[in-house]
Amino acid sequence: MKTPSSLEDLIGALRCLPGVGPKSAQRMAYHLLQRDREGAMHLAHSLSHAVESVKHCGKCNNFSEQEICSMCSSAQRESDLLCVVEMPADLLMMEQAQCYRGMYFVLMGRLSPLDGVGARELPLARLVSRAQELDCEVILATNFTVEGEATAHYLATLLKSQGIKVSRIARGLPVGGELEHVDSGTLAQAVFERREIAA
Repeated sequence: MKTPSSLEDLIGALRCLPGVGPKSAQRMAYHLLQRDREGAMHLAHSLSHAVESVKHCGKCNNFSEQEICSMCSSAQRESDLLCVVEMPADLLMMEQAQCYRGMYFVLMGRLSPLDGVGARELPLARLVSRAQELDCEVILATNFTVEGEATAHYLATLLKSQGIKVSRIARGLPVGGELEHVDSGTLAQAVFERREIAA
């Protein structure tokens, strides 16, 4: 029995999602059409609206419906710090931690030659321009993966060459963590990045 072409198109479209293979896409498509047509219509409308409405903030490069997002236009943010993160989800985690009140710049990726992402694929000129505009310290908060570390190193070299002060978030033990359960790399980094205790 031949599958209707519109259903084949839907299954193919769902496969663009990360981690979704042919079977998962087929299950999702069947579920939406068989059990939740109202949900399918809502999904289609929301997706269409988001694609049309959401763009990148002209200053921080995060997703926004305005030219300049509410965070960048807020007078409550500290403009002497610029935190560079890989993705919007990383920015969200920083905000939820309530440990930072400065400005952000979202790379929307990281250097990953194996995935075809080089320096030209990232908005590095905009990052340098934003850092120069703010005349601030740049905090590199890329992930502690091979790609994240390579990105941080590349950015540090690039920004320092422009006379911009650069720092990197520290690695260490998790709050409430016990030494016997921590991996050796994290423990070694915590020892390396130890701080003197003030009297």
